[in-house]
Amino acid sequence: MKNLFSTLALVLISASIMFASNGEPTTKSIDLTKSTVEWKAYKVGGSHMGTIQLSAGDLTMEEGALTGGSFTIDMASIACTDLEGEYAGKLVGHLASDDFFGVANFPTATLDITKVISRGVAGEYKVIAKLTIKDKTNPIKFNVSTAEDGTMNAEIVVDRSEYDVRYGSGSFIDNLGDNTIYDEFEISVSLRTAE
Repeated sequence: MKNLFSTLALVLISASIMFASNGEPTTKSIDLTKSTVEWKAYKVGGSHMGTIQLSAGDLTMEEGALTGGSFTIDMASIACTDLEGEYAGKLVGHLASDDFFGVANFPTATLDITKVISRGVAGEYKVIAKLTIKDKTNPIKFNVSTAEDGTMNAEIVVDRSEYDVRYGSGSFIDNLGDNTIYDEFEISVSLRTAE
């Protein structure tokens, strides 16, 4: 009996050591050259789309699963991809102005993951995060899927009215008619970590 207890104790200690060594979270920087952020916004009768760059970020993994992370968006890097020349320049200038994102006063936006929930399939997660735009922070939820090469992809829908982005919004201005710009816009995020 004494030998049995000794053996069990040894197994439990070994298991504890293995769990501690294998279960340590690791944080990896996001590879800014291989990660992308694309946006798409809608108005009555049309839409516009473009890109925006990350300036920093990291992801935390534990035993191969996502557990946390954050990233910072360089708001001054916003670009339009569905227009060219003068028209693209005007749109980008308007988005950077105080009518929209006030980039001169709010040069970055951030997303901080607060909770990650497995969706029951390896590499598939429900993420709860805090999104900060124009110094206003709100909770946001979205799903993340992991590609075979390790890239993590998410489609995030943002309600700009929650961040005091009011231009052309029916939430703040009445009778806009065909000039209405919808509050919700989409962000497609694809993240790779540095090797």
